[in-house]
Amino acid sequence: MKKLMIPILSGMVLSCTKVAAQEPIFIEKVQKEFIVSPKSVLAVYNIDGFIKVEGYDGNKVLIEVVKTISGKTNEIVEEGKKEFKLVFEQKPDSLIAYIAEPLDSRPNRNRGKWNNDHRKIQYNYTLNYTIKVPKSMNLEVSTINDGDIEVSDVSGLMKVDNINGKITVKNAQNANEIHTINGDVTINYTTLPPNNAKYYTLNGDLKISYPANFSADCEFESFQGDFFTDFENVEKLPAKVFKTTKEDSKGTTYKLSKGSTIRIGNGGKNLKFETFNGNIYIKKQS
Repeated sequence: MKKLMIPILSGMVLSCTKVAAQEPIFIEKVQKEFIVSPKSVLAVYNIDGFIKVEGYDGNKVLIEVVKTISGKTNEIVEEGKKEFKLVFEQKPDSLIAYIAEPLDSRPNRNRGKWNNDHRKIQYNYTLNYTIKVPKSMNLEVSTINDGDIEVSDVSGLMKVDNINGKITVKNAQNANEIHTINGDVTINYTTLPPNNAKYYTLNGDLKISYPANFSADCEFESFQGDFFTDFENVEKLPAKVFKTTKEDSKGTTYKLSKGSTIRIGNGGKNLKFETFNGNIYIKKQS
């Protein structure tokens, strides 16, 4: 492999017992199913816990969630059981799963509440999702802590976000926006990726594999990492120059791009790869 050095709610109660540290814990399994149109969007906005999504030949979304609530006392756990609210909201073109209480897990819903609600939440809660969806469904899934995100055999567009965990996408076709902070991103495509796909991790590696006929202009940024590839037809392109609207006595202002651009094959599609502490690997599909 060549190395290019580039600075770049209903459910069944499973248990209500105590963990080793003698903290009370409540565990409940929630199962739901929804008939959906094949091209609709499934959005899952989680906070703590993993998300696993698998595509299959069917017209239903099958969701299983293992909900865990724990705290220092039985009273705290009971408070969590009463207050915690998981919502499934279906519309003609979408299905959304999110936490409504104690805090809304949907994007940009808690700007005031996070800052102004001084009541400390005493209990801890975790949701672990295992989901089956029609293969052509589009996805928008996210979690924050204590869980990885895994997606397999889904051909639709997908936006996947994590913070403290890795992201793995298997047999992708249109994975177009994959982002985590602390963890690796690993994707294998069965077809050529969509134009303007973006891959990002702050602390981790990007490991992306494409079919042998892969051809694209790939923009790379990595502060403490290198770029590796086993594709043979590779060339480094000149830095991109962008014209701004600012003009003064010194003339028109132009801005150079921050990253380096590599053309693989004949180029064509534009893809962006960015990491801070990690390497970038682009490999042929084995």
